[in-house]
Amino acid sequence: MMAKNKEPRPPSYAVSVVGLSGTEKDKGNCGVGKSCLCNRFVRSKADEYYPEHTSVLSTIDFGGRVVNNDHFLYWGDVTQSGEDGIECRIHVIEQTEFIDDQTFLPHRSTNLQPYIKRAAASKLQSAEKLMYICTDQLGLEQDFEQKQMPEGKLSIDGFLLCIDVSQGCNRKFDDQLKFVNNLYIQLSKSKKPIIIAATKCDECVDHYLREVQAFASNKKNLVVVETSARFNVNVETCFTALVQMMDKTRGKPKIIPYLDAYKTQRQLVVTATDKFEKLVQTVRDYHATWKTVSNKLKNHPDYEEYINLEGTKKAKNTFSKHIEQLKQEHIRKRKEEYINALPRALNTLLSNLDEVEHLSWSEALKLMEKRPDFQSCFVVLEKTPWDETDHIDKVNDRRIPFDLLTTLEAEKVYQNHVQHLISEKRRVEMKEKFKKTLEKIQFISPGQPWEEVICFVVEDEAFKYITDADSKEVYGRHQREIVEKAKEEFQEMLFEHSELFYDLDLNATPSSDKMSEIHAVLSEEPRYKALQKLAPDRESLLLKHIGFVYHPTKETCLSGQNCTDIKVEQLLANSLLQLDHGRSNLYHDSANIDKVNLFILGKDGLAQELANEIRTQSTDDEYALDGKIYELDLRPVDAKSPYLLTQLWTSAFKPHGCFCVFNSIESLNFIGECIAKIRAEASQIRRDKYMANLPFTLILANQRDSVSKNLPILRHQGQQLANKLQCPFVDVPAGTYPRKFNETQIKQALRGVLEAVKHNFDVVSPVPTIKDLSEADLRIVMCAMCGDPFSVDLILSPFLDSHSCSAAQAGQNNSLMLDKIIGEKRRRIQITILSYHSSIGVRKDELVHGYILVYSAKRKASMGMLRAFLSEVQDTIPVQLVAVTDSQADFFENEAIKELMTEGEHIATEITAKFTALYSLSQYHRQTEVFTLFFSDVLEKKNMIESSYMSDSTRETTHTSEDVFPRSPRGSSLDYNYPDSEDDTEGPPPYSPIGDDVRLLPAPSDRSKYRLDLEGNEYPIHSTPLNCHDHERNHKVPPPIKPKPLVPRTNVKKLDPNLLKTIEAGIGKNPRKQPSRVPVAPPEDIDQSDNYAEPIDTIFKHKGFADDIYAVPDDSQNRIIKVRNSVVINTQSEEENGFSDRISKSHGERRPSKYKYKSKTLFSKAKSYYRRTHSDASDDEAFTTSKTKRKGRHRGSEEDPLLSPVETWKGGIDNPAITSDQELDDKKMKKKTQKVKEDKKPKKKTKTFNPPIRRNWESNYFGMPLQDLVTPEKPIPLFVEKCVQFIEDTGLCTEGLYRVSGNKTDQDNIQKQFDQDHNISLESMGVTVNAVAGALKAFFADLPDPLIPYSLHQELLETSKIMDKTERLHELKEIVKKFHPVNYDVFKYVITHLNRVSQQYKTNFMTADNLSICFWPTLMRPDFENREFLSTTKIHQLVIETFIQQCQFFFYNGEIVEAPNPVACQPPPSNAVQMVEPMVPLQLPPPLQPQLIQSQLPADPLGII
Repeated sequence: MMAKNKEPRPPSYAVSVVGLSGTEKDKGNCGVGKSCLCNRFVRSKADEYYPEHTSVLSTIDFGGRVVNNDHFLYWGDVTQSGEDGIECRIHVIEQTEFIDDQTFLPHRSTNLQPYIKRAAASKLQSAEKLMYICTDQLGLEQDFEQKQMPEGKLSIDGFLLCIDVSQGCNRKFDDQLKFVNNLYIQLSKSKKPIIIAATKCDECVDHYLREVQAFASNKKNLVVVETSARFNVNVETCFTALVQMMDKTRGKPKIIPYLDAYKTQRQLVVTATDKFEKLVQTVRDYHATWKTVSNKLKNHPDYEEYINLEGTKKAKNTFSKHIEQLKQEHIRKRKEEYINALPRALNTLLSNLDEVEHLSWSEALKLMEKRPDFQSCFVVLEKTPWDETDHIDKVNDRRIPFDLLTTLEAEKVYQNHVQHLISEKRRVEMKEKFKKTLEKIQFISPGQPWEEVICFVVEDEAFKYITDADSKEVYGRHQREIVEKAKEEFQEMLFEHSELFYDLDLNATPSSDKMSEIHAVLSEEPRYKALQKLAPDRESLLLKHIGFVYHPTKETCLSGQNCTDIKVEQLLANSLLQLDHGRSNLYHDSANIDKVNLFILGKDGLAQELANEIRTQSTDDEYALDGKIYELDLRPVDAKSPYLLTQLWTSAFKPHGCFCVFNSIESLNFIGECIAKIRAEASQIRRDKYMANLPFTLILANQRDSVSKNLPILRHQGQQLANKLQCPFVDVPAGTYPRKFNETQIKQALRGVLEAVKHNFDVVSPVPTIKDLSEADLRIVMCAMCGDPFSVDLILSPFLDSHSCSAAQAGQNNSLMLDKIIGEKRRRIQITILSYHSSIGVRKDELVHGYILVYSAKRKASMGMLRAFLSEVQDTIPVQLVAVTDSQADFFENEAIKELMTEGEHIATEITAKFTALYSLSQYHRQTEVFTLFFSDVLEKKNMIESSYMSDSTRETTHTSEDVFPRSPRGSSLDYNYPDSEDDTEGPPPYSPIGDDVRLLPAPSDRSKYRLDLEGNEYPIHSTPLNCHDHERNHKVPPPIKPKPLVPRTNVKKLDPNLLKTIEAGIGKNPRKQPSRVPVAPPEDIDQSDNYAEPIDTIFKHKGFADDIYAVPDDSQNRIIKVRNSVVINTQSEEENGFSDRISKSHGERRPSKYKYKSKTLFSKAKSYYRRTHSDASDDEAFTTSKTKRKGRHRGSEEDPLLSPVETWKGGIDNPAITSDQELDDKKMKKKTQKVKEDKKPKKKTKTFNPPIRRNWESNYFGMPLQDLVTPEKPIPLFVEKCVQFIEDTGLCTEGLYRVSGNKTDQDNIQKQFDQDHNISLESMGVTVNAVAGALKAFFADLPDPLIPYSLHQELLETSKIMDKTERLHELKEIVKKFHPVNYDVFKYVITHLNRVSQQYKTNFMTADNLSICFWPTLMRPDFENREFLSTTKIHQLVIETFIQQCQFFFYNGEIVEAPNPVACQPPPSNAVQMVEPMVPLQLPPPLQPQLIQSQLPADPLGII
């Protein structure tokens, strides 16, 4: 059974290599090559091939185990695989004759037969005979591989007869042939296969080889193989052929002629040499040694192949040559660097033209040696020349060897340097002179082209001297200065007109009329007119400003790093740093912890490393933190430990916190899984109250090895996990640290644990604890404008210089706390310092007890922003105005400062607010006592402010609008934290402005009402629409179906205020009994076509409408409820919750108004803008009048659509009176009629169309003029080339190419990546063809001017009306020639590409017609606000279609082709209006995108967007 399972052994053959042998007299000075042939076959590697083998041996060597007193050598065996895959083993024997080195006669051996008979022996025997390797082996057998001839005997299966065909060494070929003939006769008697090996064919004598072939041809089955052992040609072939003759199953041997085999072998060597040289060329350091490099490359296949073919010696020589080349190349580069650096050195040492203008080079060298900076530029070497010293290796030493300066190249550089100084001095003088000339020309305006100015300076001396490039550069610099100044003044003007922008509803889109009115107001300003020639830039600045008004953040702040929010965060972070001790000691009063047990969780030994680092910073396990000593008990556990949960919590060790450390994404994910397991275990077992609240802290280890390559990713992922787990994240501090963990990290993590323990103590403790020390009694918001000419520390100095100032809660980066005695008690006042743009959301949504509004008396814009902000503040909230200037003297010396300070004081007087001034040069006015009266006033009105806030919040719970900031935590407990009693003096809890937007987080107790998404962000869990006021206040989400607001009934007369109270009281007491009395709007007043209603304040407000009426669906029956005016329709759920009672109660007192109605100054500003904005009928009025004509609407106050205030004399300044709307409607109808008539008049002027800015990032490529992106050598922009090449290579047949939109993000990424690297490969980005096509179209859309100039549009239009096709095409061709050369080249390139696309219309379905529809707006940049243009859109599309179809005719002098669609090619009719298809007006999707603002077109059959 065992024998059957054994694999069969491969067949074994013994080959005897024979040939001419004997004394020198017999064979000549050298052998016939038997040994070399055997050597190359058995050991084919070049390093194992020995070209010299001797047969002259000493008696001792002859008797050694290798020769073993025999006249044959055993060369070993070779395992070979045939073409059929069958292996065989070949034992090689060489029959020779060894000569005694003493007698020069053959050695005597046991076999005394002559060589011919001995060589033909088929049985060989020699006990313990060793394998022969080389001559050096003899006598030193122990130093070489020792392998015995198998069983001491072999049976010969075939013979290899060697014949030397080279020019013999003192040997006649005829004698050799005669010897071979006799030998062959003897060999043939053995009946064994014989093959003749013609050796040394690399030195072949042709007629010798022919004689050998003739000899073989006379013999039966005798094959000749032409070989060369030196070049390893056909060596293996001759043995393989012999084996094939011995094994008939292997087929007939294939013999390759020497020349063919030699070429194959040399090609193999050449290929291996090329690969090896390329491998060697990867070595770029000429200091590398062969030993080091060979060790690195020894396993490389290319290295091994070359070593096998050519040997180590040749490889080493190749390497040495490469190293020498590297060294010479290094020296050449160093010399080139020195010569290139010499001008800079000369500029440093010999920059004064007066000194060197007349010096020779040798004199200049002596002068340079005396300069103090000489040693920093040059080095004097002890040995020269420099390229033979070790200075060439000092790469970091950039100093120039001084002996290099003796060369001619250096002297030439010096001469050029002197000439450069002379010309540069003159050029600089002339440039400055020309700059002064430009400054004197008063009519140069921002954006004025150089071509318009050149005629005025053409005779200027400086202009004539400098080059065109210099003159354009000077003018460009001058333009940048005046443009930058004009833009700054324009931006300042926009801030001065803040009321014009901040009266916009932030939830709506400004209408085209509003935009027109904004332009109308601003156009009166000289600063607006200054940018007349930069209208697109001016429009961009205006839209950017509006966008910022709608979506203000500190990242998008127009002041950049001077944003008040950023400055405040930086100042408070530095100024309150010393208060960390006080903050960290908050927990001592409650928990009083002296010993802290810490559980450290990590992977791959990180936990132990952190524990060791903490112990290193400790003394006997005692750690000093914030002035107190803590005893630390550390338990590091590897996250992979199977005993993780059992080690976490024992009776002897109860951890106060757990540090979770990570240094990779893998370890972070593992930590997250472990924390999830621990929390799951804690929630199931509930071992202890503290266990469920065990605080975890994520700590990022310093990345020492990866050089922070992955640090941003780890930081981002760690922060996300921390958000998801609601635990702190300790980042790696800025800077370089040698260790994985920093002391700052450890202290931050320990503070977090101690604060968490203190918090848990308060939550879990069954004994009621005192009020949290961090809770504020008053919340004050201080507002300042970004970019005001004073430092932030000036306005904060009254607080920071006070001893009662302390840091706010963690995460409140913009807040501080004040402890002040107000009245009879000490109060905690939270001061939150924000910019005006950040304060808008707080003003709208947050509970604020008072505002401190700061403005600069030196800046009108600061006062304008204050007025705009203050106008919308409720008049129940106390306000303190603060004017900031340098000193009191400014009031008397500067009229502008006096005017602004007077205006501020006047506004304060009108609204009964406090006013004070801060002076940067005075310390007295920078004390906290400045605000003491204001704080007292706030405290007195606290209850009224909170009641007003609660009533507004209750009403707003039924509205849907997106908050600028989330609600305060107090909103989560509306129904029970604030009783109706006015005796409640408990202050609201603090809010936590964290992050960039001062967001307020829900209280910890409300965490259960929130879920976490995958990014760790909270979102609320909603139940019913009206029972979850807390969440709807924090997260206002639109209801699924929202009817439009109810329209007030017509002909409503003014009601008596007392009667209204009686009605409201009746509704509040028994709302169920009076549902029929509610004035329900008729069905036709409600538009049933929309799924979502529009709140009235999101569209234009007519005075006849109430500004605060909203409608929301109630429960499942979707019954309509009006809550702001105490009008309720069948609100069953509201009655049960007592909601209606609260609403009714709130209307028993006067509703708060806004400060703009208490100040003539504020109201006059707002009213002036209001009248300008609403002088004509609005879009909404024009729309509603076409539906239903409503009569008798009346105007109520802003706060109530029906009634004036209860006491009209308290209603504020110019409060709207009650009038009949019939008169107003008549006036507006007249205005509307006039407006319609005006629209029918033909327009004489066409305003310039400014394309919207698509990109939201700055680019130095996209949006640039086409001329700046091309060169004469490369007339096509590189980005266009890359996109077209990508599309034509990968997606020419893509269905809907240029029609189907690509991913917008991918399009932006393509352009952003190209911005960073113009050599980016689109293929490597993995984007779709449609994304690349979209990016290409966006490139043309972003150009400042369209590819087809506006100036030629009219000619194209007129030409397209020509009836004759041939004439029309020739005229179009002439128009194309009028293109700017740059535009022409690009247009030709694009049209050619589109022609190729259209040729694949059978697969991509994009005909020339379809492509023209997609591309003509991009190429021609239409102004859709121009009705004249709209009437010709179809014609323009047909023009582009014609260009695509007749591409060969227009650009390549081809013939006119017949269009596939005859209808499309017909000339357009004279009445172009009939060709235009009606389209749907553009719908602007939320959120607001100011760049998409456009005029709204009335219903028209030509409505094209």
